[in-house]
Amino acid sequence: MYDLLKGLRVVEGSAFVAGPTCGLYLAQMGAQVIRFDNIGGGPDFRRWPLSEGGDSLYWEGLNKGKMSVALDLARPEGRELAQRLAAAPGEDGGLFVTNFPVDGFLSYEKLSAIRADLICVRVMGWADGSQGMDYTINSALGLPLMTGPVGDDRPVNHVLAAWDLLTGAYCAFALVSALLARMRGQGGREIRAPLSDIGAATMANLGFTAETLLAGHQRPRMGNDIYGAFGRDFTTKDGQKLMLLAITPKQWSKALETLGIVAEAAAVEAELGVSFATDEGLRFTHRARLYPLFERAFAARTAAELTPAFDLGGVTWGAYQTLEAALEDPRLFKANPVFQDVRHPSGLNYPAPGAMATIPQDDRGDVRPAPKLGQHTDEVLAELLDMSGVEIARLHDAKIIAGPESK
Repeated sequence: MYDLLKGLRVVEGSAFVAGPTCGLYLAQMGAQVIRFDNIGGGPDFRRWPLSEGGDSLYWEGLNKGKMSVALDLARPEGRELAQRLAAAPGEDGGLFVTNFPVDGFLSYEKLSAIRADLICVRVMGWADGSQGMDYTINSALGLPLMTGPVGDDRPVNHVLAAWDLLTGAYCAFALVSALLARMRGQGGREIRAPLSDIGAATMANLGFTAETLLAGHQRPRMGNDIYGAFGRDFTTKDGQKLMLLAITPKQWSKALETLGIVAEAAAVEAELGVSFATDEGLRFTHRARLYPLFERAFAARTAAELTPAFDLGGVTWGAYQTLEAALEDPRLFKANPVFQDVRHPSGLNYPAPGAMATIPQDDRGDVRPAPKLGQHTDEVLAELLDMSGVEIARLHDAKIIAGPESK
């Protein structure tokens, strides 16, 4: 945790990945993030993976460092409390992140009527308001038909919720941008961030759309080949698979030298009348001629022989490993200062990350776990909405609000 955003108050009313990710990033940079949920939890409160006790590891991962308020959002009084929290007064407040629909009790019109300078960042599925989630947006963009083995016409879904994660990061950036504008006297605003627009714009930014328009068809499947460059997995003598990448001229020359195939690659160049050294596109175009050279060189040596030679020679490579093995990798998890052992609301202790960026000039604070559902209900209502103990007790009795459940 860092304190770059210390003093800011962000209220979050969201579920699944994009909205909570936005709040997580803001919390890890020091903002006070208060999320409200339905009593008993929202639609993602029990989402897999689960602990043996039934707690969502997913939920406690995405909500680290936040405060939790539990409300009955099905009842008018609970909805009014949610509105008041989102639009609560204070110079550094009035910042709301949500994936609730454009219309309804958390619409910008209703919230801005309470606080005119409110900044609302709204995660959406499709820009027209229709429902869409990461995998359905991804299927519409054509990517599952570009992913997978050559010659296989089945769609292949990847396991990373890329559009959710990009949208969450973009929303954090958009919220801070809108806050800067408000500080300069430009007032509040609503920012709508549909996954469909994030996905479509990203595809265009990466050249996918222009390529398809010019070619008349989308990019074909090519297995593990890196498009437009030289890169693929190769198998060593002892059956291990290593990823080799040669994009720059230096990466290319170092790979050839270390594998001992400089002369063989030069012979292919001479035969084809090309220079692979200066043009990564030519390496990709003629990869079918080059791959056998690399395959033979890899197959002649074990991984234990190749990997130190790669490191010594400055080759760009990577080993394929399971997540179990990655957890023991000091570069990723085991000795990574981004991670810290934390006791989570599930009662489990396991490493959790703080802010993903490292700021050498600032001390990295402790990682704060996710809250128990409703853990801060009374505290937030008293401090943020100036409610008395009697009034809070009445809301508890009426089951409009709830505190943390004991296990």
